Amino acid sequence: MKIEKNIVAIGGGGFGRTVKDLRIEEYILSLSKKEKPNICFIPTATGDNDSYKVNYYDVFTKFNCNPTHIDFFKRTIDLSSHIPKQDIIFVGGGNTKSMLAVWKDWGLDELLRNAYESGTVMSGVSAGAICWFEKGITDSWAYDLAVMDCLGFVTGVCCPHYDEEPARRPFVKKALNESLIDHCLSVEGNCALHLKDDIPFRAINFGNNKNAYTTSLKDGKVSEVAFKRIDL
Repeated sequence: MKIEKNIVAIGGGGFGRTVKDLRIEEYILSLSKKEKPNICFIPTATGDNDSYKVNYYDVFTKFNCNPTHIDFFKRTIDLSSHIPKQDIIFVGGGNTKSMLAVWKDWGLDELLRNAYESGTVMSGVSAGAICWFEKGITDSWAYDLAVMDCLGFVTGVCCPHYDEEPARRPFVKKALNESLIDHCLSVEGNCALHLKDDIPFRAINFGNNKNAYTTSLKDGKVSEVAFKRIDL
């Protein structure tokens, strides 16, 4: 039987902001074929922020699932035995560069790649959205946005918070004009881009008419082509 691979890249929003509107979390859980899936939260990008973890458990204990998390700045569990048992991974937002450096030092990047290839649903917001792509647009550096190499599970460049942070659209335009990138998968807040079998499948709107786009240059002008979308 063919293994279906799924990534849900959230542009902004979700339980990191509110524990009341749980539409995107419910959608992610629905992608697992398990009646009671194992879901693991990885909040490395915020340095294992405690309040972020509290929100996570507050939300996912409301659903029929088995929530766990991984710490790297306290004692760390046996990753090689824990990751293969997970049906869903959710990666939190924060500093992408620092997060990936920690993951690579612990070998989590390869464990996640093996899990993805085996059918584990990969998901996350902001840093947890862009990490799966070849490259992501990040605010990991204080002085400016930047294009950085990510895990490369799927091709492409991803930018979250596309409509939420004023610097995002101008930076994408600049990166295109300077040929730093040739396209960008630009995801607005309260929207997610769902990739199925490595390819963008559809946008998921869980806000007010929010979208995800393929952004590129056409005849010297920025073109934003919206993905087909479902509204939760």
